[in-house]
Amino acid sequence: MTIAIDFDGTCVTHAYPEIGEDIGAVSVLEKLYQKGHLLILNTMRCDKELFDAINWFESHHIPLYATQKNPTQEKWTSSPKCYAQLYIDDAALGIPLLYYKKKSDRPFVDWLEVEEMLIEKGVL
Repeated sequence: MTIAIDFDGTCVTHAYPEIGEDIGAVSVLEKLYQKGHLLILNTMRCDKELFDAINWFESHHIPLYATQKNPTQEKWTSSPKCYAQLYIDDAALGIPLLYYKKKSDRPFVDWLEVEEMLIEKGVL
């Protein structure tokens, strides 16, 4: 399965342009990769800030299939939207969120709940 993953508020707390705090994404992303899923970083970051996010994945030994766009979609569409079968994003309707003012002024993804959802759906 191809999975598009947002960065700020999804992999780390909101701290743009800096890299936010860990919120528990690493272990689930590692499991997704180990199960053979293709991970695409799908973020509004660009330039240096995008490279910082890519480096975050590299520093956690989580290989990315692509960044911002699915490389296979050019064969069948000219749409700029990143094609994936699943999107994990703090702005997605229904994604479980945590609200901890000590970590961030904005909510961020609850990876314990996301992991449960992925197991329930047979993704993990």
